[in-house]
Formats: sequence, structure tokens, C-alpha cells
Amino acid sequence: MTETPQTPESPETAEPTDPSDEGTRAFHLQQFPEKLAIVKLPPGAEIPEWAESSSLFSITATATETSLICAGRNVPTKQVAHKGLTAFAVMGEVDLTMVGVLTGLLVPLEEADLSVFTISTYATNWILVPVAKAEVAAEAWRRRGHTVDLAVPVTPPRKKRS
Repeated sequence: MTETPQTPESPETAEPTDPSDEGTRAFHLQQFPEKLAIVKLPPGAEIPEWAESSSLFSITATATETSLICAGRNVPTKQVAHKGLTAFAVMGEVDLTMVGVLTGLLVPLEEADLSVFTISTYATNWILVPVAKAEVAAEAWRRRGHTVDLAVPVTPPRKKRS
């Protein structure tokens, strides 16, 4: 891997855009252009050479598996993976004491009959949906007062390998 993971950067905290709307929070989300994959690896697996970082690059290890979210373009065909996902990020740092953030974002997707995969980082929440359903997700959020636009990811400088 020659790239470092990227995350949305914003100095401000994610704030509801209309906090008076009966307790409903409206957030600003950005859709990232890369096609991602969720890859299943065995417990304790090394991160494979083909795994490339993208706007969202995540490794989660448990006693029973290692899961990887990465760019889908180089994931081998025979690898156990779910490909063709796009990521949406809640922009701005989400206050860790804020209650109901994911519920407010996931209910409209459930109502639109969309399957999702979520991941939270220290700073924000990410929601992955099938690429073919990305516009359906964006429209479902817009109907609920959320703002959705396209992200322009910044490519970090490449690290030299020794």
C-alpha cells in the first residue's frame, strides 16, 4: 500500500442544520467517488499487498475474522468480498455524546429498502450503500432535510517504501 487513508476534514463539529425540527437533526453528507469493497480475511491475517487505501480504508480485527474496507479495484476475484459500494460521510466532527445520529441517517434508507454497512471513526460516521443505489440514498436523505453533495477526495503524498 502506498497511500494513506483519507478522512473528511472539517474544523467544525457536525451540527444539525435545523435543530428545531421536532428533535430531528439534519446533517451534511458527502458522497465519495471510489468503488469500495468489504473483504473478509481470516483472524489475524496480514493486510494483503493488493489492498489499496481510498477515502475510507479500515481494518477491523476480531477473534473470528479480519474485515477490510478498501478500494475494490484490485480485490482478487476469488477473495471473499462484497464489492461495488460507495461511501457517504457525515461532514464535520460528530460529538461523541450526540444521541441518535445513525438512527436519523439510517431510517430513511430503511424506508427506501436499502441495505447498508456502517462504520464509525472517532471523528465521524460513514455509511456504505451499493453504488447502483447511491442516488436513491442521497434522495432519501434530502427528503429528510439532510444536505448531500459529492466529495472531492485529496490524494495524500505517497510514502516512499524502503
